[in-house]
Amino acid sequence: MTETSPRIQASPPPQGEQFQETVPLTAEHLLTNRRPEPTGGWRRLVWQLSGGKITPAESTAELERRTLIAQAQTPVASGHHRIAVMSLKGGVGKTTTTVALGNTLASLRGDRVIAIDANPDRGTLGLKVKSETAATIRTLLAEAPHIVRYADARAFTSQSPARLEVLASDTDPAVSEAFNAEDYRTVAGLIERYYSICITDCGTGLLHGAMGATLELADQIVLVSLVAVDGASSAAATLDWLTAHGHSDLVKNAIVVLNAVEPKSDVDVELLERHFGSRCRAVIRVPYDPHLKEGAEVDLVRLRPTTRGAYLRLAAAAGQAFAPRPERSR
Repeated sequence: MTETSPRIQASPPPQGEQFQETVPLTAEHLLTNRRPEPTGGWRRLVWQLSGGKITPAESTAELERRTLIAQAQTPVASGHHRIAVMSLKGGVGKTTTTVALGNTLASLRGDRVIAIDANPDRGTLGLKVKSETAATIRTLLAEAPHIVRYADARAFTSQSPARLEVLASDTDPAVSEAFNAEDYRTVAGLIERYYSICITDCGTGLLHGAMGATLELADQIVLVSLVAVDGASSAAATLDWLTAHGHSDLVKNAIVVLNAVEPKSDVDVELLERHFGSRCRAVIRVPYDPHLKEGAEVDLVRLRPTTRGAYLRLAAAAGQAFAPRPERSR
């Protein structure tokens, strides 16, 4: 859902009304000679014809994009932040969402972002980036006592062009079943030392061992659903289950991703947005994209602009939770 930033008022607000400033009063915004070089369109043409002396003001859309980027770049106040990407139903694009969110954050930030596969069955997270190692989350656990610096941890991950690191799971389902809550806590403890943001690609079940520890340690969740009756019902049931099992704070702070939204749908997407928006912090629509349909490596460059924009909004929504939470008044 897009919000537009109002213009700064020239006159003071009426008495009794609080003025809400949405455009930062910084040198970058106030001084015309500090405006960045336009990247395209008529603004760049004017800039080129004037020899770089005239830089037209940014449009509302460009200002919004700048705001979203700033939100995605919010420093992690706690030093480490855990995001759990989950769905009760399989085949909704959960793993793709994990990698696309991770790639977007990693491409915009200067700190380290990692995605880990906590699927108790054969996870597919490792297929979403070009493999640089045969190591898995299981081999990392086996070497945990010997990991004492970032370079040691990096030996177990693969990195995407956007700088997202991925810790894959075992390809043998019989082996990966052994991944339990204590294993997840061990991996999470290691990851916390060397990475600012950890995005966990959860399994589809809510009762397997690793899920309990994932929810216990998560700072926020991203719940993925298709725009379909069964998908929406499963997502709503997941929120109900989380609330009933002591995770109401995660539900209130959750981001719901309505994935692969078609231009024309028989399902009332706005009704879904209102339903989940009344229960969670944000709802993000991600449009259908042919590149994601391939099921292979996720490359931000190959996404349609509208899809990249949707993942930027998702990254911005996630980034809003990186800042310190305001203390409750006593």
